[in-house]
Amino acid sequence: MPLLDARDVHSGYGGMNILNGVNITIEANEVGVIVGPNGAGKSTMLKAIFGLLNVNQGEILLNGDPIQNQPPNRLVRRGMGFVPQEHNVFPSLTVKENLQMGAYLKPDSVKRMLAHIYDIFPPLYDKRHQPAGELSGGQRQMVAMGRALMPEPDLLLLDEPTAGLSPRYMNEIFARVKEINATGVGILMVEQNARQALGIADRGFVLAAGQNRFTDTGAALLADPDVAKSFLGG
Repeated sequence: MPLLDARDVHSGYGGMNILNGVNITIEANEVGVIVGPNGAGKSTMLKAIFGLLNVNQGEILLNGDPIQNQPPNRLVRRGMGFVPQEHNVFPSLTVKENLQMGAYLKPDSVKRMLAHIYDIFPPLYDKRHQPAGELSGGQRQMVAMGRALMPEPDLLLLDEPTAGLSPRYMNEIFARVKEINATGVGILMVEQNARQALGIADRGFVLAAGQNRFTDTGAALLADPDVAKSFLGG
């Protein structure tokens, strides 16, 4: 049974569909990556999965159970985490307080999960008493990802986790994505850095105009001349 199985998803804004039949399937041990041009519907798909947009047609299954159009708070309880691209930390709260906010569903696990997050993101331990708003962009992204991991999700959704980051932090975030996945968390991420993202992907989904254009393993998509010509800059 797939961890996530989204079938023929139609969704959008203000009664107008941006997604016109998207299919996304990943297993529990996989990293899935959604790439494509601007306006293809990549972030819209994540928002539809996480209940931030209404699904007008189609079905989304999490561990075999339908979840489309359920509110985000219920999806968190069912094992899903989401890290938006922007405004994803509480800038006036310390790093530790930001992380603790993510554990409201499992208060008894705070100490254990804090240690786990600091193990995945070592820079956060030294910064734990510092306001998140004072951190670099890469460190703030670590805080946002760490907070989403505090409730111990089965599936983590990441919307452009390396957007605006330096090459150093970009490489760091990709490495941490693989490390998080190795702990048993399935990951579905949207990325503009398509080549690097597909390089760590078990499955890749190339969207265009709100539909699947190519779907394959990350390695196969990187090796596909049509994908390279149309979506990877040649």
